Amino acid sequence: MSLGSQEDADMLRFVNRVAVITGAGGGLGREYALLLASRGASVVVNDLGGDTKGGGKSSAAADKVVQEIKDKGGKAVPNYDSVEDGEKIIETALKNFGRVDILVNNAGILRDRSFARTSDEDWDLVHRIHLRGSFLVTRAAWPHMKKQNYGRIIMTASAAGIYGNFGQTNYSAAKLGLLGLSNTLAIEGRKNNILCNTIAPLAVSRMTEDILPDEMKPLLKPVNVAPLVAYLCHEDSDETGGLFEVGGGWMGKLRWQRANGTVCLSSGEGFTPEAVKENWGKITDFDNSIFPGSAVESMTSIVQYIRDAQSSASPSDPPSASDDPNAAIGHQLPTSHFAYTNRDCLLYNLGVGVSTQQPDFLKFLFELNEKFSVLPTFGVIPAFSSLLSLLSGSVPGLSGINPARILHGEQFLEIFKPIPTSGMLRNEAVVTDVLDKKSGAVILMDINTYDENDELVLRNQFSTFAVGSGGFGGKRSSDKAIPPVNKPDRAPDATMSEKTSVDQAALYRLNGDYNPLHIDPSFAAMGGFETPILHGLCTFGYAGRHVLKTFCDNDVTKFKAIKVRFSGVVLPGQTIQTDMWKEGNRILFNSKVAETGKDCISGAYVDLTEGAQAQQQTSSSGSLKSDLVFAEIGKHLAADPSLYKKVDGIIAYNITTGGAPAKTWTLDLKTPPGSVYEGDPKGAKAHATVTIDDEDFADVASGSKNAQALFQSGKLKASGNIMLLMKMGSLMQTPSKM
Repeated sequence: MSLGSQEDADMLRFVNRVAVITGAGGGLGREYALLLASRGASVVVNDLGGDTKGGGKSSAAADKVVQEIKDKGGKAVPNYDSVEDGEKIIETALKNFGRVDILVNNAGILRDRSFARTSDEDWDLVHRIHLRGSFLVTRAAWPHMKKQNYGRIIMTASAAGIYGNFGQTNYSAAKLGLLGLSNTLAIEGRKNNILCNTIAPLAVSRMTEDILPDEMKPLLKPVNVAPLVAYLCHEDSDETGGLFEVGGGWMGKLRWQRANGTVCLSSGEGFTPEAVKENWGKITDFDNSIFPGSAVESMTSIVQYIRDAQSSASPSDPPSASDDPNAAIGHQLPTSHFAYTNRDCLLYNLGVGVSTQQPDFLKFLFELNEKFSVLPTFGVIPAFSSLLSLLSGSVPGLSGINPARILHGEQFLEIFKPIPTSGMLRNEAVVTDVLDKKSGAVILMDINTYDENDELVLRNQFSTFAVGSGGFGGKRSSDKAIPPVNKPDRAPDATMSEKTSVDQAALYRLNGDYNPLHIDPSFAAMGGFETPILHGLCTFGYAGRHVLKTFCDNDVTKFKAIKVRFSGVVLPGQTIQTDMWKEGNRILFNSKVAETGKDCISGAYVDLTEGAQAQQQTSSSGSLKSDLVFAEIGKHLAADPSLYKKVDGIIAYNITTGGAPAKTWTLDLKTPPGSVYEGDPKGAKAHATVTIDDEDFADVASGSKNAQALFQSGKLKASGNIMLLMKMGSLMQTPSKM
């Protein structure tokens, strides 16, 4: 278990991490401590030294484990406090190591009694140690993890808590309480990179050695639980809010399962016990069951069941035109006008991420620039007032729709002439179609926008989804809807990533969308979001800019049309990554949140104007010096295929220019015979990631700058397995070929 002897690039290390493990004087806790220490962590070994029932106290158990760790070259200190003195335990970590990164709540006792024989003391003591103790230690660690924007927490539940067990009412209740605590901490901690998971281990310990079968004890050693805990505590893991059973080297994730159930409320008789009896088979039928992943998901699905039951119930009278969404089809909305100046254009460009740190910002941020332009996606802004009119309650058949239940599903924008940077525009809007999706209604609205010469400038099609307004007997599809297009089944031709500002939503809403969902945390919480979310049309603007920059060199006259489906949310401060594929004059694209990997825009494309060439500017122009470096590395690798063995890992390079993301390159020196290509790693996660300016990268390759000096000055940022980067010398030392 000697430290630092393993140089395998895949080995999960905990160097510079500090772990606090309660109840670590034996059994499971001891194995966690030994394993984390062997991988480089500094460990606080906490153990009160009492017996399994909570009696007594001794320093011997913790001291023994600490000595084991030190004998093998590790770092550890003992702590003998009760978990009810959580602050003292965390103070030991801060005093000795200066921080706390990992907390494993493992301490526990047993006071097994049948329910009828369980005393107040039996109940209270078990809850104090398991549930309240974990709360107190975690609460003490929490502010330090928030401040450093990093933390990994493990709660220890039990099969008794999940399933129940005779004679363990106190223990079962406390253990399931730990799961609830963990799930909520996972939600609250996510924004500060504090991940919290729960394990239900099956292993021989002081508390289980008398009840497990002898023949199973060799397999059910605590050592066969520890690797799962180590992985969940590592920075490579993004799991949070999970529950895992583990033992004997086996492990599996658990989730809640719920029957589809049925609504037993009758319009004629109300809700009766007899209705429950009659529908019991449906209530307990787990065929086609669902697996709610959050309280919001659970509540939303139940509400939807109720709405579906109401909409499918046979009404006593036929609906009137005012209640029938079909009545809205063909309705012309009042003509609206949109007056704007170059100030509105500047505000929009800023709202979707244009920055003075970008090379050609003047054409978008300086109104006196000879090429001053507004971004093509600004075309949704003049039409937005007509969308608000749709939700005013004055449209036949839509008066009963709750505006708070409207979701923006898809957007199409076509540009017939370059958008002027100031003027007066006129909008003519019509409800094109209404579709019945049972769980809701899809409302298609076409808006044509004309300039002061009555020339058509823009055409928008808004596709909105009214949750809970389906079931009215309408059609399910429409030939008037402009469909999305699936992305190709191949690696993207280009990728562009940009980090949004934490104030992005606050800035974008000044373009006219003042929905409090994007600014008020309490309103966002009612919608099930941890923080206010970014406007979908702001994400739309970012993605449109990525295509404009990559394939049009920011020439707005080449941008003809854009279609997107909104498939997820972005939180302000997250990174939007757009993957792009060129097919003639159509650029297909897909955008996702880089931090989570979840799509936010899908089924999307941009059509370029007739005659415009869809050429990837960043790669074909050769404007980045790093392109030459990577080309030479590729040649160097091809000439000596054995080089990949010397590194044995995957490295991603995020190249910037002027502080803004420009391009990503991947060196796959893990998969034989090794490769270098533009874009994110394919099929595997990078073991190390480097962010560096294009000029600095070229200077490092030529030998005129030192990578270590750039790292210390903050000009080179690296994460993951830093050892890999030190092995890159043989590939980077090619100055004669630069």
